Amino acid sequence: MKFNELDQHYQLNAEDIQAFRENGFIKLKKVFSPELIAHYNELITGKVIELNTMHLPMEERNTYEKAFLQVMNIWRDSDEIKTFVMGKRLARIASELMGTNGVRLYHDQALYKEPSGGITPWHADQYYWPLATEKTCTVWIPLQETPREMGPLAFAAKSQDFSFGRSLPISDESEAKLAAALEAENFTHVVEPFDLGEVSFHYGWTFHHAGANTTDQARRVMTIIYMDEAMHLQAPANDNQQNDWESWCPGAKVGEVINTPLNPVIYSREMD
Repeated sequence: MKFNELDQHYQLNAEDIQAFRENGFIKLKKVFSPELIAHYNELITGKVIELNTMHLPMEERNTYEKAFLQVMNIWRDSDEIKTFVMGKRLARIASELMGTNGVRLYHDQALYKEPSGGITPWHADQYYWPLATEKTCTVWIPLQETPREMGPLAFAAKSQDFSFGRSLPISDESEAKLAAALEAENFTHVVEPFDLGEVSFHYGWTFHHAGANTTDQARRVMTIIYMDEAMHLQAPANDNQQNDWESWCPGAKVGEVINTPLNPVIYSREMD
């Protein structure tokens, strides 16, 4: 099924763009219809069940494994989900928020926080990415209404330029050290529920986390990571970045634009 809204323009205003650039994130309501969310909830959930490789009981998992089931680049396993991931609506929003000419796909990932799933520790996504500039953005798309009890994404506003903690992977250490540092620096902690059809965008260096899921339903979320269409690969700064290079931009060369079959341009101004 094809939903026209996947490619339709979502009208941002100047205040939206300013808020994103100042705070490092923004939440936007009514980005998608309930009908579209319901359709892709079924498709994406089916693929997560099919492709998930985590089967340990919760009590045998570490903190990262308790946080969510994680399935990446689902677009490669489903033509219908590919249509969703390659939609121009979200990509254009990301491009306009960041002020780029266009954006490429870095990768997608489903993040499903199971009932009784634990916290997602404080972290910045770009710790994992061998990307040369800050022009990166994650869109977080809940596939159901997400009350605080489910563990919605929460942000430290204006933390995208905070340098402390950028060398920390998601872990108990990142949770402890960043929680203390962000509080000491008086960053505003924004934790709010998500309405159905509401999504968030955040910079790769914006610090964020999520609470535990204390409900009896899975918190089902699809994410898409965008980067500047002119993004260059930088030499990996850690083993996780090396792994990301090999997994999500194979064939890209350090110092050159990341132009591989896995990283297509999804939106560019020339497409308008």
